[in-house]
Amino acid sequence: MQREDNYPDFYETYLYAAEPDVTERALSWDIAVGLQAVDGLEVSEYLRDVADEHINGYISMDEVQQRVAAYYAEHAERGAAAPSDEADKVAANIAALLSEPAFHFSPAGLASIHKRLFHNVFKFAGQMRTYNITKKEWVLEGDTVRYAHAAEILMALDYDMEKEKRFSFKGITQDKLVEHIAHFIADIWQVHPFPEGNTRSTAVFCIKYLRYLGFRVTNLPFAHHARYFRDALVRANYNNAPAGICADYSFLIRFFRNLLLGEENELKSRFLHVRAESTGQAQDKQGISEGQVAGQVAGQVDTPPNPYVQALLLAIGGEQLSVREMMLALRLKGRDNFLKKYLTPALEGGYLCMLYPDSPRHPRQKYRITPKGSLLL
Repeated sequence: MQREDNYPDFYETYLYAAEPDVTERALSWDIAVGLQAVDGLEVSEYLRDVADEHINGYISMDEVQQRVAAYYAEHAERGAAAPSDEADKVAANIAALLSEPAFHFSPAGLASIHKRLFHNVFKFAGQMRTYNITKKEWVLEGDTVRYAHAAEILMALDYDMEKEKRFSFKGITQDKLVEHIAHFIADIWQVHPFPEGNTRSTAVFCIKYLRYLGFRVTNLPFAHHARYFRDALVRANYNNAPAGICADYSFLIRFFRNLLLGEENELKSRFLHVRAESTGQAQDKQGISEGQVAGQVAGQVDTPPNPYVQALLLAIGGEQLSVREMMLALRLKGRDNFLKKYLTPALEGGYLCMLYPDSPRHPRQKYRITPKGSLLL
């Protein structure tokens, strides 16, 4: 498996080390360094030298962090620019966290991970965001994922984690297991609870959770394909009905199949770009032809819906709206009347779908137009 950067792997260098602890430390550092690519960051050669000393057992993790802190404190005193400051500090923090077996599966546990990763980088480390955010994404041609509303962050995390706690892995196939993990991690990431550092925090949370569940995996995909991981999370949470684009988990599932099943699926971000999908390149990579996609859409619009449904579709457009937001857009006050005349016929006719079809009462439930509804519009 080839890295996306030009640096050698710590893990491969120490793979056949006599002491298992050496290999484990190398693995943690490989992941810690690789995850910085999520935000386009690179660690310094200085950190790599310090990491080598730690891997070989010459210095402790506390000494690593002391050295890194002193190194950048000296830079600050000289007024020298240090572009690798964040990457080095966060990589050292990730390596330290991955070396510990402790894990708490809760929103507080996720916040604690964020605090430990960014305590010496961001003033808001460990704090939930209090404002709504958007982020322009290259794979979406500058569009953004719709993240959770700031007021709903804790409720959304509680819901996702409580649902996960109730899930039983007993008797399910490997395919279903991988799909389940991919969906759960995508849901956690979509909440985007922190102002910055969400993907790195989600990745560390995911690794710790998989270990907590008893999986014995190398986690090398996180080290080699961190940017792909983030882009796959984006595509798993992006819908654009007018453009015929729906949330696609297949890219993220490929990542987790490599991670959990040891497969070697090709992981390239260019296949995730929405332009690649529109030209058929993404489908070809998954063995799906353009003809099959066209066949899924052709002939879906039959009898025109009632005027109430048409009005609802026009009000929604390319957005994802809650019941309250749809009623506001239509200037309606009677919920029962709205459900009876507008929403239920639209759902039954296949013109709308839920973002969380398996959980109709999901606290973040919203509705979007289906390809069938898009063709009608």
